[in-house]
Amino acid sequence: MLLNTYTDSIDFQAFTGWIHGVLSGALPAWGVTLVECVLIGLGLLLGYALIALALIYIERKVCAFFQCRLGPNRVGPYGTVQSVADMIKMLIKELISIDHIDRFLFNLAPFIVIISSVLAFGCLPFAKNFQVLDYNVGIFFLMAVSSIGIVGILLAGWSSNNKYSLIGAMRSGAQMISYELSIGLSIMTMVVLAGTMQISEIVERQADGWFLFTGHVPAVIAFLIYLVAGTAETNRGPFDLPEADSELTAGYHTEYSGMHFGFFYLAEYLNLFIVAGIATTLFLGGWMPLHVAGWDSFNAVMDYIPSIVWFLAKVGFVIFVIMWFKWTFPRLRIDQLLRLEWKYLLPLNLVNLMLMVIVVVFGLHF
Repeated sequence: MLLNTYTDSIDFQAFTGWIHGVLSGALPAWGVTLVECVLIGLGLLLGYALIALALIYIERKVCAFFQCRLGPNRVGPYGTVQSVADMIKMLIKELISIDHIDRFLFNLAPFIVIISSVLAFGCLPFAKNFQVLDYNVGIFFLMAVSSIGIVGILLAGWSSNNKYSLIGAMRSGAQMISYELSIGLSIMTMVVLAGTMQISEIVERQADGWFLFTGHVPAVIAFLIYLVAGTAETNRGPFDLPEADSELTAGYHTEYSGMHFGFFYLAEYLNLFIVAGIATTLFLGGWMPLHVAGWDSFNAVMDYIPSIVWFLAKVGFVIFVIMWFKWTFPRLRIDQLLRLEWKYLLPLNLVNLMLMVIVVVFGLHF
């Protein structure tokens, strides 16, 4: 068994403590709290936007790679500024006013989707001592706030007064509610192994080995199911029926323009990052480095890599796998999609959860 001797080369706790000390010396207690909340909010939104822009560019390049193309290569070196140009274009585009809609709900829907995504984003442990929200029931909170997004999608489809939008929203509702069961059961399987719902504790308990490797067969099964269900939950191919271009033009956001459409677009890519971040946290050790028992020199080298680099590298790997799904498999029919969940994934998940309980109770894990 390895001992957790990992010391991050970048001390985020010292940095945040310094900021708190500076503010405490200049402001009253309520002012410190207010300024810190504003700074955290701005940091979340900035990180949210930058990650979304990076993922849009990366997906275009990955898509081009699978299709033997170059992808963006005109705006900026290797097309790196293309996403920024698209963002500027979206910010200055007109918000088109649509007749015969429920205007309040139509305008509210994209904000519900983006708020749900930002709250879930704040739960991710990016590095050691670098996490915004860390409750003792963090997994429960994460599952709760990530489920709010479906409300915004249903409102968008219904309030648009468009049959294509409504069909897309209903498909998305059926799909996301169905696959949330598999995601929840996969997460609970790992909670049983970890013995806690606090996200930081789950990461700390993988110091001697990532759960994917120490959790025996149930952890591997849960990981594979989570990848499939997570792909469906983000409405990505081959589970992109809510946005099927050949059938529904653009699905539930057909009538949206300008930054309202931008919110849906950003949320889609950030939800991809969140799904990958949760997979990294639960199965791949979060920000923990790779340690191998008995390989002291190898482990020492791994410890030099900052924890935030470990987290982002693992998230990048999971995102690439999910993108690989999209650009490899053809789109499923709605009956095939729901049959996969209710007939195969859900029963397998229930059996796998019971198997993990047996593994934990009898100490059969590594």
